[in-house]
Order: sequence, then structure tokens, then C-alpha cells
Amino acid sequence: MTRPPTAAQRRLIEAADPVTGRLKGTDAQLAALVRRGLAFRHPRPPHDHFLTPAGHRIREAEPEPVEAKAPAATGVFAARVGGEEAVPGAGTARLREVRSAWQGMLELRRMTRPDGATDRPCAWERTHLVQAAALALEAAGHAPAVGDAEGGYRVRETPQPDAVAVYEPDDAARHACAATLERAGWQVGEYTEPRTRVRYLLASPRRA
Repeated sequence: MTRPPTAAQRRLIEAADPVTGRLKGTDAQLAALVRRGLAFRHPRPPHDHFLTPAGHRIREAEPEPVEAKAPAATGVFAARVGGEEAVPGAGTARLREVRSAWQGMLELRRMTRPDGATDRPCAWERTHLVQAAALALEAAGHAPAVGDAEGGYRVRETPQPDAVAVYEPDDAARHACAATLERAGWQVGEYTEPRTRVRYLLASPRRA
């Protein structure tokens, strides 16, 4: 399990710019945050350091190091893809986490694209399609499926390397999911499985 940040690192995180997540500190302090997945160094001069989604989450959520469902290698917030069991006492705290993670993702888009655009998925999203699509949906307020319950969205991998499938049995909710993904920079089409006749969305990150 990833150790929580030290008191000094937490002070740096809390002092970051509230809008951009820009950090100030010594080279050694900033490098330590990068190694822990809490910050990244911008590739363009002046090579400032900014909070990652994980860093934003720590700043917004206060000390809550236990829900570390995200891969330790990336430290990125894990959105609900649908089918997980209900989490007792989620509510407001979960909503705060999700919104913070989404804002962090938008900032990651802006800082890793040469044109600073936030209307298209970034490289991390393209290599973590299921998590990226689920984050866009959950941050927009769509409800993930709980356990084996019928209602709610489920984001799943597909044989296509650059696309995910989104299942939502309710027609109106499925169309709303499609609209959300399109606004988040995804290309979305609706299809029917030939054998089961189940309707689903096929979504892939837009490139231009």
C-alpha cells in the first residue's frame, strides 16, 4: 500500500495553486512528489511542477489514504466502472473525490497537450480507456451499476484496442451517457449485440 505523504509534502500540496495545481518547492521536494505520483514536471519551459489527479485528491479529500483502489504505479483515482458492490457511507465524500479527480484530469489534459486543449482525452486516458470513460461518466453524475443490479452503467473492454463498451439498460440514461462522453471528447456510436439484442455504446477517444 502506498504510504501517505509526509507532513512537509502535505504542506506543499495544500499550498499549490487552487486552480492550476502549480507547485512551489525545492528541486528535491518536487522530485519526491513526482516519484510518488502526486506531481508531474511539465515538459515545456519553465518546467514547472503541477499536481496529478492523485495530488488533487489528497488536497481536496484531507487525510483519507485507505480507498487506494487506483493502481499504485499511477496513483490515479479509480472511478467506478459499474458492477462494484455498494460502498457504505459514500455520498458527499465520494462526490468530492470524483469531482476533484475529474478536475485533475482536465488539468492533466491541459498541461500535457502542446495547444493546452482540454476537449480531448490525453495519453493516460488513451491507455486506460475503461477507467477514463468511467471517470467522465461518474463525474457527470451518472450512476454506476451496483453488483448484479440491472440499472446503472457498466464500462467494459472490447476486442477493439481503442474503444470501450458502455452498457445501460435504460434508453434515456444510455443516451445521456453518450452525450456526456461526447462532451468529454469521445466518439460515440450506439449498436445492438446480434445475439442478445442488447443495446450498448461503443466509445473511443477523439483525436481531433
